[in-house]
Amino acid sequence: MDNSKMEPLASVARPETFDDFIGQKHLIGEKGTLLILINKGILPSMIFWGPPGTGKTTLAYIISKQLDYNFYKLQAVSSGKANLKNILRKAIADQKEGKKSILFLDEIHRWNKAQQDALLPFVEKGVITLIGATTENPSFSINSALLSRTKVIKFEQLSDEEIAQGLERIVKKYCSEYKIDSDVIKAISQLANGDFRSAINILEIAITLADKNKKVTKEIILQIVQKQLYYDKNGEEHYNIISALHKSMRSSDKNASAYWTMRMIEAGEDPLYIARRMMRFASEDIGNADPQALVLVNACYNACKNMGYPECDVILIQTAIYLASCPKDNSAYKVVQQTREDVKKFGNLQVPMHIRNGVTKMMQEFGYGKGYIYDHDTEDKKSGQQCMPDELKNRNYF
Repeated sequence: MDNSKMEPLASVARPETFDDFIGQKHLIGEKGTLLILINKGILPSMIFWGPPGTGKTTLAYIISKQLDYNFYKLQAVSSGKANLKNILRKAIADQKEGKKSILFLDEIHRWNKAQQDALLPFVEKGVITLIGATTENPSFSINSALLSRTKVIKFEQLSDEEIAQGLERIVKKYCSEYKIDSDVIKAISQLANGDFRSAINILEIAITLADKNKKVTKEIILQIVQKQLYYDKNGEEHYNIISALHKSMRSSDKNASAYWTMRMIEAGEDPLYIARRMMRFASEDIGNADPQALVLVNACYNACKNMGYPECDVILIQTAIYLASCPKDNSAYKVVQQTREDVKKFGNLQVPMHIRNGVTKMMQEFGYGKGYIYDHDTEDKKSGQQCMPDELKNRNYF
């Protein structure tokens, strides 16, 4: 790689084919919905919605090449109607020559209603195929009139494995003279937090800081990111920290619970993983001492799923504080263990005849439902009748 070149590595290494594109297999994999449309020559106007660095711009560019469309790009944050009109004039000229055009509008959510409305007639007439990119929920950030004329395409955050795969390809093609071990690529992938562009930028800076033997080390990577919170999401430290969070909440230690949650957030842990562990805790350690805890954690999970980082960090901390503050009851957890043991030990025990449902005359003749007491007919709504199999009639799990 020639460090004297001004063009960033992320631009130089931008994929130009679907085969080189990283991630989003649900869109452009073998059975990807978007790839199927493109292979049929169908290209609706679309809104690409997803986290930063997931390939929205790159995929729009690849599509334009695949279908031989002219490709025009605007940055919503620095462009307005005047820029749009200039591109539209070119697109109209292209159309007269039998050429189709894509307008890629990055950060489309930053355009106001009037600016977005200016796109409508040209989208409707097919002068341009609009591909807007946004990190915000289109339901809230895109005008309903424009939204009804476009197809929303959801981009998923890239996995560490997908980022590592992309980095290995770039290193082999553009940085082969440098010594970059797989553990360094793995560290970059995890610290990038699902953002491939960020990963490439880290790699590019690391190359400039490589030692005299052109070796890039993990220490260099941590120096660049200025984050000493690297931990292997599949290794010991991952399990140590989630264990620390679980036990801190169990001990009703709000300070420790908030701290260990933030340790995982800052290390780039998947927010949905943190929320799932909290969900388990809400039933295992709080249970019916505060049934609202499970409701809150479920809301936390959905909020993290819809918002992602960085917005969901305060939601995770709020939930950790709440769970640590709750009264504790692990009876549901203990009953799970005891009932499972009895089911395995005794097998398919018979349901007592009186609590079987005698839905037919024949079943009633065989004794189904005979002697059943309707609890609401008793004075205290508790009949005390046997509901367990005979072999377990005296079992008490509480």
